[in-house]
Amino acid sequence: MIVAVIKETSEHEHRVALSPEVASQLLKHDLEVWVESNAGLASNFLNKAYEESGANIISSKDELLSQVDILLAVQTPADEDLAKLKKGAVLICFIWGIQNPELIGKLKELSISSLGMDAIPRISRAQNMDALSSMSSIAGYKASLIAANELDKYFPMMMTAAGTIPPSKALILGAGVAGLQAIATCRKLGAVVEAFDVRPAVKEQVQSLGAKFIEVELSDEETETKGGYAKELTDEDKLKQRELIHQHAKKSDVIITTALIPGRPAPLLITKEMVADMKPGSVIVDLAAENGGNCELTKAGTTQIVNEVKIIGPINLPSQLANHASILYAKNMLALLNLLIEEGKPNFNFDDEIILNTTITHNGEIISPLIKNN
Repeated sequence: MIVAVIKETSEHEHRVALSPEVASQLLKHDLEVWVESNAGLASNFLNKAYEESGANIISSKDELLSQVDILLAVQTPADEDLAKLKKGAVLICFIWGIQNPELIGKLKELSISSLGMDAIPRISRAQNMDALSSMSSIAGYKASLIAANELDKYFPMMMTAAGTIPPSKALILGAGVAGLQAIATCRKLGAVVEAFDVRPAVKEQVQSLGAKFIEVELSDEETETKGGYAKELTDEDKLKQRELIHQHAKKSDVIITTALIPGRPAPLLITKEMVADMKPGSVIVDLAAENGGNCELTKAGTTQIVNEVKIIGPINLPSQLANHASILYAKNMLALLNLLIEEGKPNFNFDDEIILNTTITHNGEIISPLIKNN
């Protein structure tokens, strides 16, 4: 069987779904590995590296698409590329099925067996496949560097002959994977860090990284989904949350927001009134920009200054560290393929909860319970 990877064509996407190292490991499954010419160039993986790993470099994208059995990608390929896949081909990539019902319809119509890297269940057995966590960690790290670069102050305390400069104060909203990495990175850069999350369970993790955990009493004690994500709050609890955040935002030099709810717009955490009360020169880096933003004034893909506060809405931050992001993503992909492939071909064993939840479509039907029940 042929496993292949194509060059990503989505705007802002520089990652590749297969690293040379993982390509060599796939050959151990008695699979043939095809790589579209220059597919890894934007991630600094040259054709030569893939050839040395045992992969075949294919110059014709159409030839690759027409013959591939398992296609690996980061973003979902364009419609015209999907149409060139043979019936029964397997596609593994980020699909975001709930947000893209038309895409799901197309995959059903084309009888493509699709697995969503965004749909990997958050259970201990699937940790090495969890691409969302891998990419979120990169996003949290990069967001901290952006904040430090854009702030017109030192992050650490600096003692000089001219006097002592106090450390900057960073506020991290959301203590999931991205938030925890942002906390760790801001601390390493020398900032004093506070973090807020509606899930009390993350308090110890926040404190273990040297940050202060901000707590708010909520009426709903169940603040976490089975998948480990924060639940949407009641209107009363949202008001309590915003009042608390407002008080801490006034004192902060940097705010990094990371709060997301799967399948829903990003929760609003920072209102325009809060921005108006922030210190001149403060910086907000909104990692939820592509999902509507945690800040009311965020515009995805832009940096704007409102009331002398810089509001940054980055797009696809993991792609800005394309080399390491691709290495991690490819390893996540390999872990999933190790589960899926038996005796050199895919085995869709839906008694396995990872395969069941990750498979979006198969044999012209929707398989994912999440999408079926949405």
